Amino acid sequence: MDTTNLLENIRRAVSLDRAFYQEAANDERMGQQALLVVIIAAVLSGIGGFFSGIMGGNFLGALMALVVGAVMAVIGYYIWVYVIQFVGAQFFQGRATVPQLLRTLGYAYAPTALGLLSFIPCLGGLVALAGWVWSLVCGFYAVREVHGLDDGKTLLTVIVGWIIIVIIYAIVFTVLGIGALGAGLVFGR
Repeated sequence: MDTTNLLENIRRAVSLDRAFYQEAANDERMGQQALLVVIIAAVLSGIGGFFSGIMGGNFLGALMALVVGAVMAVIGYYIWVYVIQFVGAQFFQGRATVPQLLRTLGYAYAPTALGLLSFIPCLGGLVALAGWVWSLVCGFYAVREVHGLDDGKTLLTVIVGWIIIVIIYAIVFTVLGIGALGAGLVFGR
């Protein structure tokens, strides 16, 4: 894998380069690289959660944050792509295919790597949140370019996808949080 090419593609994606999103949508060779961007961002963000847990004195919670956070980010990426495809195509006659959205939204995930800094007291959570918002903005540009929608329809498509992801995350982390609480009670932590 060409690291220079990967970094250049990420730079173009996060700088909202319209031409890049068109290239990514139409170049099937960029699919694996886009998935790699998602995995790298997910692991980096998971490491930030791990460090947060360690700093809080909770190794088990830290390990859980690393593994579950990274896995959920990748799963969330796929769900977001399919929801955006469905909403954009069914309600707004968008023209993107799932593989095109997988490629473009994969690169749009890059700013979530800022979650690596989430362990920094006071500031880290804000930096991670900024990365998430930046990723949504990148996703907006990717969807607008690939689906060929106007700004209003693109915004609705991205927001619906985002709301569904937030609901799924809330459910999963609530269930895991209750499970972690139970494990803490059982093991005396």
